[in-house]
Amino acid sequence: MIQDTLDMANGRTRDLEGMLVALVGGSGFFGTHLAQELLSRGARLRVCSRHPERAFKLRPLGTLGQIQFVATDVTKPHTVAAALTGADAVVNLVGAFAGDLDSLQGQGVGRLAEAAKAAGARAFVHVSALGADAGSDVPYARTKAEGEKAALAAFPTATIVRPSILFGEDDNFLNMFGGLVAKLPVLPVFGPAARLQPVFVDDAAEAIGNALANPHAHGGKTYELAGPEVITMGELNRRIAKAADRTPMLVELPDAVSGAFASLTGWLPGAPMSTDQWKLLKAGNVASGDLPGIEALGVTPRPLGLFLARWMTRYRKFGRFGARAKSA
Repeated sequence: MIQDTLDMANGRTRDLEGMLVALVGGSGFFGTHLAQELLSRGARLRVCSRHPERAFKLRPLGTLGQIQFVATDVTKPHTVAAALTGADAVVNLVGAFAGDLDSLQGQGVGRLAEAAKAAGARAFVHVSALGADAGSDVPYARTKAEGEKAALAAFPTATIVRPSILFGEDDNFLNMFGGLVAKLPVLPVFGPAARLQPVFVDDAAEAIGNALANPHAHGGKTYELAGPEVITMGELNRRIAKAADRTPMLVELPDAVSGAFASLTGWLPGAPMSTDQWKLLKAGNVASGDLPGIEALGVTPRPLGLFLARWMTRYRKFGRFGARAKSA
């Protein structure tokens, strides 16, 4: 009763009440935000991951018996079958830039969808990516497209979502750049003209929650999840520096220099950018407009500017104590 009252006060609906949702690959950045969204809507969660302990921080967000953690490896079918037993819905968030990409996000997605079908799941949501392209020479983009095709072949009423770059207060995207502008007096900008359409992670999570709540309306469809504004990589760096109250010299590198740098250093452990990542960046990351967007899933996306100044406070010279109080 108390939870229902709080949900009503916050404008939340309990439209997933009692539904058992298996989040495959649910211990990562997007997975933990999606888990919070689904828990708030009444779902029971089974977080399936090779490292489920990384999601243990979610425990306090669920009520008794509302959340479960299961060790699962999508390349090992017997672990998948056990993890999906009794699931009403399955969300696949597994993705990688390296490794056996066909097993992780190519044909392996089809096998996961088959397992979901065999388990009796009523809904299957596959998280792909903007830029998924079966004809791409970048394995990441190609296998993402192959995974979409395999998912629909095995589970025809699957919902495919293609998110743009996800941003959030705890992401590895904005925080990486925030850390760099705080440390370096001179900062190179790779692909300054590359166009991005980042989407707030909680908006993307809400979109998936809506797809799960109404699989009859959204099943068999593909959606592009992108934010409300398109910005260039150069502009993004300038906005982050301004929000952090930092003034590094931003050196916008020509594409030839960026490509050469990625080619020469991308193979090194910890390199800032691989050749494949450079190709993806150069191609841009914006919605095509040929598919329904996040609004078709009932979500009005929020712009980056709504959050950036507050989130970048930690990277200011004196952190939260660097700003003078305004006089009354």
